[in-house]
Amino acid sequence: MSLDSRFKSPVRMPEAVWSILRAFPQRHLIASVLVAGAVVVMLVLPGGKEIEKRQVIESVELEFRRVDSAAPAAAPDVVVQSQPTLRWRSAKVKDGDNLSTMFVRAGVSAGEIYNLTASPGGDLLGNLYPGDQFRIGIDATDKVIQLEYIKSPLIRYIFAYEDGNYRTEKRTRKADVLLGFRQGIIRDSLYNSGKRAQLPDSIIMEMANIFGWDIDFVFDIREGDQFSLLFEERYLDGVQLGAGDIIAASFTNRGKTFRAVRYQNSDGSTQYYSPDGLSMRKTFLRTPLDIFRISSGFNLKRKHPIHKKIKAHRGVDYAAPRGTPVYAVGKGKVVKAGFHHANGNYIFIQHGQTYTTKYLHLHKKKVKVGQTVSQKMMIGTVGSTGYSTGPHLHYEFLVNGVHKNPRTVKLPQADPIPVNESERFERTTKPLLVKLAIYEQASQQALGSIEDAANVH
Repeated sequence: MSLDSRFKSPVRMPEAVWSILRAFPQRHLIASVLVAGAVVVMLVLPGGKEIEKRQVIESVELEFRRVDSAAPAAAPDVVVQSQPTLRWRSAKVKDGDNLSTMFVRAGVSAGEIYNLTASPGGDLLGNLYPGDQFRIGIDATDKVIQLEYIKSPLIRYIFAYEDGNYRTEKRTRKADVLLGFRQGIIRDSLYNSGKRAQLPDSIIMEMANIFGWDIDFVFDIREGDQFSLLFEERYLDGVQLGAGDIIAASFTNRGKTFRAVRYQNSDGSTQYYSPDGLSMRKTFLRTPLDIFRISSGFNLKRKHPIHKKIKAHRGVDYAAPRGTPVYAVGKGKVVKAGFHHANGNYIFIQHGQTYTTKYLHLHKKKVKVGQTVSQKMMIGTVGSTGYSTGPHLHYEFLVNGVHKNPRTVKLPQADPIPVNESERFERTTKPLLVKLAIYEQASQQALGSIEDAANVH
């Protein structure tokens, strides 16, 4: 149907008017006529609200804007480029893996490996650990377009290929942290007792580190000793990730209770202190090993296992598997290191003018004469050299040249909290120690109720 036939009327319009009407697209013209009719109705009807009139008029103005049908459509402000469809592969670092062996196993070419490692941040890929995971996104030509290096549930690195290069981005998430409480009683070893209390391995070892300046956890602990801990439990999306740091702890050894609380100083450093503000980190460790058992204690009338004679045994023997790390118990200087037919491989360390420690029967020595060592620095490994019936470390402690029992010798006092930190320390740590005490009391009451119920039955 033509435009002329749609608007037949006894009223003849001038040719100029028809020219104007033909310039409008048909659908817009029809809509405009209808809207114009609605405007007329609204204007003649009484009681129409001013806001309604204004809305209709605005609509009319929009509808009557001239549209040039010959003009091209406007280009969008943002052009979205289509991304190639990626095929994803997963890879996990195994023992003995490097980036090449792992990626070749995942079907990634050597050229792609080089491009990734040569990109900014590529050095991150050279320090892999068993258990690290990767997601590899490749296109139809087997080119790596995106690589996700999942370092942990909270940290991942994204390598994205853009304009001929890889852009590296670190993405982190924050875990939810709750406080967990555990209490246990020593029945055999610290480790086994900790596992019965459902403590993670990392927390058991951290507890030994915190109290290791005061307690020999191999020789000194006794059945019936107790421990209590407040520690961080981390969660992500409702899934437990593992344990964080110990917040407050107590250990009762032979009737004497030691307490420690974690405190972050104003400079950001973190350390464990006793409730009265003395550092748990002292000048000397009680023991030079982490995991071990005592084969013989300090005994000046001990019969030597080889010579079968009574010989002074001025130290403590720690039996442990060959190769177990041996640590310096304090900061000092190596004054002797060598081999003796009786002592085997040995190391002597001088700590200032007063103290000397000796480490005998080593398998390997890791330090040299004249070298300065720090506390808990690895100086050698357990062996069975010299007069020895099996792998063990013989450890001696001398004060002004006189042998002392390493287990009972009185050690220098710990450093106190700085004076300018005292008020903040008290305000920060007191609530934590109170919370630990409340949990301990509640646990004891619950245990007592269970025992009473058992006695009744």
